[in-house]
Amino acid sequence: MATHFPSDGAVDVDHETTKLHFAQHLADKGRHIDSSHALPPRYSIVYPNGSLQKITGVRLPKKPPSTLWDVSIEEGKISSVEPHLYEPPHHRPAAGVLNGSSRLLAPSLCHAHIHLDKCFLLQDPKFSDLQIETGDFQEAMSLTSKAKARFEEDDLLRRGRQLVEESIQFGVTSMRAFVEVDAGVAFKCLNAGLKLKKEFEERCEIQICAFAQLPLFSGEDNGEEIRKLMTQAAHREGVDVVGSTPYVEEDEVKMKMNVRWMSMMALFNGKPLDLHLDYFLEEDRKPLIWAALEVIKDRDWLGKNGKQITLGHCTRLTRFQPEVWKKLKEAIGDLPVSFVGLPTSDLFMMRTINNVRGTLPVPEMIEKHGLNAAIAVNNVGNAFTPQGNCDPLSIASLGVGLYHAGTKKDAEVLYEAVSSRAKAAIGCEATSLDFVAGEPADFVLFDRSDVGWRCRKSIPEVVYDGGYSRQTIRHGKLTHSQA
Repeated sequence: MATHFPSDGAVDVDHETTKLHFAQHLADKGRHIDSSHALPPRYSIVYPNGSLQKITGVRLPKKPPSTLWDVSIEEGKISSVEPHLYEPPHHRPAAGVLNGSSRLLAPSLCHAHIHLDKCFLLQDPKFSDLQIETGDFQEAMSLTSKAKARFEEDDLLRRGRQLVEESIQFGVTSMRAFVEVDAGVAFKCLNAGLKLKKEFEERCEIQICAFAQLPLFSGEDNGEEIRKLMTQAAHREGVDVVGSTPYVEEDEVKMKMNVRWMSMMALFNGKPLDLHLDYFLEEDRKPLIWAALEVIKDRDWLGKNGKQITLGHCTRLTRFQPEVWKKLKEAIGDLPVSFVGLPTSDLFMMRTINNVRGTLPVPEMIEKHGLNAAIAVNNVGNAFTPQGNCDPLSIASLGVGLYHAGTKKDAEVLYEAVSSRAKAAIGCEATSLDFVAGEPADFVLFDRSDVGWRCRKSIPEVVYDGGYSRQTIRHGKLTHSQA
């Protein structure tokens, strides 16, 4: 279908859209209009020059689905939210005004945890020989190690660019992207990540996490080389976060050393800390979470103005009883700790001999235990997570069944877990479901304008089925439009 670009930068209000608004206006006054035989409104959209000033005629998450609203924008932030007034036939909006066509406008989405350098390895022809045979964790580590030995800038940029583009198409405006640093790849992944961060800076906030996937204190050289590289990486301009995987160390003593060293690096460089912890389910293995919190407290994290602490995976915590969750809440205290559950990876990778599976019970952690938590995609198209795509809402949708969370309130929590709560988990400014003046004008506008009654009108509807047609708005600017 052709896309029309009005010369003044405004969104064209065509005849079909006007009929839709007129029918809505009469329906609001209690009169019934039979529109079953009416042609659907034509989808017409434009990338305005400069920032949007207003988005008109939209449904909002915390408002009744039968009402329409206008959202005004100033300097990339929400300036006001007002009831939408009926527009007469042939009305043409001013430049910088986007016609929402009665669709749902919601806060934009966020990847709180995604690996930029390891994406699409199962699809890329360069790595086509590295396919899953057993599907276990050790094979995933082995296949990824073999792939990393072939990494070059061209494929890192090609695959990473694809991930960011697809994510923006789904409504993502911010992400924490992990790029590995070790003796094998050195700074290849980091350099590519920094280039992509710069390339997409107007369309998506990409936090680069210099990440030690391999041991810092185990192995032939006791991790000395990777510590040198991570020290250099932490000082690099554009590196936002430092992180590691303590669970890959050979024993508990070295796991604690890993946490101690990485937390020191974060404090010394004034950066947030992201640890991937307790990636196992066996009850007879002691979780590291307690020791990690003690190490961080011993660093005087709050006194030294330590940044956000994000803990990923933590699947062992799924075996906690209610009293242990309470103990964990007390142990965290005032530390700025957030958890990120990674359901698709956890369900594929984490299983015991008795086939027990588990992933963090994020809605329960939020609503029952008062913890800060989010859910995220983690991997796309590799041996750790072969299934799924770049859409954070697909994880929220999975959560409906996974957590038995199907109520309106549940759906809102799940949406927040891939939106405002996900952004909070990585220290980003967020737009709430309440659309408060002063919040960032970071939105996703759902559906085409010609889907009729199938148009998603509420947060539960998009959590149950987010569809694929979306427009993405960051800081008041349209960054993606899918016709």
